Amino acid sequence: MATVTLKNLKKSFGKTDVIHGVDIDIQDGEFIVIVGPSGCGKSTLLRMVAGLETVTSGEVQIDGKTVNDVEPMDRDIAMVFQNYALYPHMSVFDNMAYGLKIARVGKPEIAERVQNAAKLLQLEPYLQRKPRELSGGQRQRVAMGRAIVRKPAVFLFDEPLSNLDAKLRVQMRLEIKALQRELGVTALYVTHDQVEAMTMADRMIVMNGGVADQIGKPLEVYADPATEFVAGFIGSPPTNFFDGALIGDQSGRIGVRPEHIRLSDTGILQATVGYAEALGAETLVHLRAEDGSQITVRQDAALPIPSEGETRALTWDTAHVMRFHENGVRL
Repeated sequence: MATVTLKNLKKSFGKTDVIHGVDIDIQDGEFIVIVGPSGCGKSTLLRMVAGLETVTSGEVQIDGKTVNDVEPMDRDIAMVFQNYALYPHMSVFDNMAYGLKIARVGKPEIAERVQNAAKLLQLEPYLQRKPRELSGGQRQRVAMGRAIVRKPAVFLFDEPLSNLDAKLRVQMRLEIKALQRELGVTALYVTHDQVEAMTMADRMIVMNGGVADQIGKPLEVYADPATEFVAGFIGSPPTNFFDGALIGDQSGRIGVRPEHIRLSDTGILQATVGYAEALGAETLVHLRAEDGSQITVRQDAALPIPSEGETRALTWDTAHVMRFHENGVRL
């Protein structure tokens, strides 16, 4: 187990700046999720921690030691990739044991570590199989097992669930979180999926164009987003945004989450119903305001579903209104 500290970490490719200075102190055993859309710099940030990308300026520290110039193999980290990177000609046992063999660990210890990891990951019946004989979820477990046997101080995950179907993704994210808790290791996990971030993270780093727009606990980030980008990215369906002038509020851009808006006969704003999505436990009603703004309302499934083309009033508690400066910063 280890602490990880990023001090004003920056990365440039030639004259192009891609990471603009990230600062965070990650505690021993903490699960940090780095989340953001494609191209925001999240994988680059992770790869700098791993030593797979050079640091332009700033510091990466593991357990208080600056590792900017330390080779990846000497950083006491293990990385799990999106594509699993398994050797197709090797058995599950040999895939999990390979790194230990390269490190010249003795055969009895290798066997013990692999068996222990296989038991933890429910892979014992598959140790003699080849990767092609496994399901996607089993291959992901083998990739994690290969990391576990090394007993690293820090786990790094780079979108490890992207190749799995939706149902298996839910199962695997629960397993990864439980496994990290059981092992007690520090983990950094990259994803573009804000649901993964919300459900797995102790804290999350929300990346936007190479900048850490906000760092915090998932529910705190959701309830109190620091920027318009964070308010729009974290939460599904996303926050509704429109010009404050539409409702006589001159403070700039307004944001209200779908669950905080109610359909009414009289209200703050008039909008026309486009369509409704009945999802079982809830219904999402999509409307268009007078200025063309798209608005989504989340309501309980027991409430009546409005008809397409119907004009309804929208109302909300002003305590739930978020106001943003034109530069995107929360007022």
